[in-house]
Amino acid sequence: MTSLFPAARALESELIRLRRDLHRNPELSFRETRTAAVAAERMRRLGWQVRTGVGRTGVVAELPHGDGPLVALRADMDALPIQEQGEHEYRSMVPGVMHACGHDAHVSILVGAAAVLTALQARRELPAGTVRLLFQPSEETADEQGSSGAMRMIEDGAMAGVARIFGLHVGAHLPSGIAFISPGPIMAGATTFQVTVHGRSAHAARPHEGVDALVLAAHGILACQDAVARHLAPDQQGVLSIGTIRGGSAENVLADRVELHGTIRYFEDEVRDVLQRQLQAAFAIADVLGGSADVQLGPGYPPLVNDERTTALARDAVADTLGQNAVAPFRPMMGAEDFALLAREAPGCFIWLGAALEPPREHHHPNFDIDESVLAKGAAALAACAVHALRQPD
Repeated sequence: MTSLFPAARALESELIRLRRDLHRNPELSFRETRTAAVAAERMRRLGWQVRTGVGRTGVVAELPHGDGPLVALRADMDALPIQEQGEHEYRSMVPGVMHACGHDAHVSILVGAAAVLTALQARRELPAGTVRLLFQPSEETADEQGSSGAMRMIEDGAMAGVARIFGLHVGAHLPSGIAFISPGPIMAGATTFQVTVHGRSAHAARPHEGVDALVLAAHGILACQDAVARHLAPDQQGVLSIGTIRGGSAENVLADRVELHGTIRYFEDEVRDVLQRQLQAAFAIADVLGGSADVQLGPGYPPLVNDERTTALARDAVADTLGQNAVAPFRPMMGAEDFALLAREAPGCFIWLGAALEPPREHHHPNFDIDESVLAKGAAALAACAVHALRQPD
């Protein structure tokens, strides 16, 4: 296949402008109305069939081209509740909200891929079949019912009939321009949890009259540190992290209630089950010490597992369009991604595209940013995956 990169590179300045516009106007999960409108307008301008309001604020665009397989490409759209610290001219104009994970880049890349595929169709070089684009809301969090954007789009039929699906994530910590592609589990499953510890309030000068919920919580937190170190085999991977602790009302009053929130991350269901049991056991100490604890497991994502055949196809497609030296294996990471849910609906491959500046930036950080030269490469890579998948439906 002729490399698609020159066609994508011709769009580079347009994709950078789009990414910067989205970066200036970030929107939180399930509030991506402007972003969705921009994506829908771009797709209509290219002649794609567009459906809006999918999964609440998502957009689905299709390019039918005769009888053949249905191949999907996905980009997430939501930003994070973080105050941007960057000094560049395209910094966020929304107080307390920024694109700190690259989803603005993902939307721009998918728009670029659509333009490349449209041009192929116009030249009658696009294989028979249909390409479906999923501009997905709310990858970063879940709604009030515990459903993420991928879940909501699946419920609205976005994955119906899909033969293969591809996704891409820019990596601000990875060497720029390198596509990292590996089969099997590449990102962890994640389960959220909430622990509510109950004690009995008393004056701080008379602690013997109460049961300090902060002390009970501290015992539980320390016991959690043994969950991985002493209850998982050395060759098993898992993480139990507590991210927030809230409790107490005054410095001279024993806390009667403490709330803790965290996540469990895993690649194997057995590991998930062990860590959930140890979480329960860690906070059972509150009952022994005169209080109580309620542990609630919340929604989460399964591990993201790249289908072997689809991943081999993606590796060949990206190598064809960006070069063999632009493809490298990906080392599995403990971060979670709700693309995992889409990849359970159809064979999928999730690609990490290096986009590091010098020095590299961290995801979910107020100073996050990327090397924008990778936008055209990402567009070419996703377009190539779609073309290869249309040509090899089995």
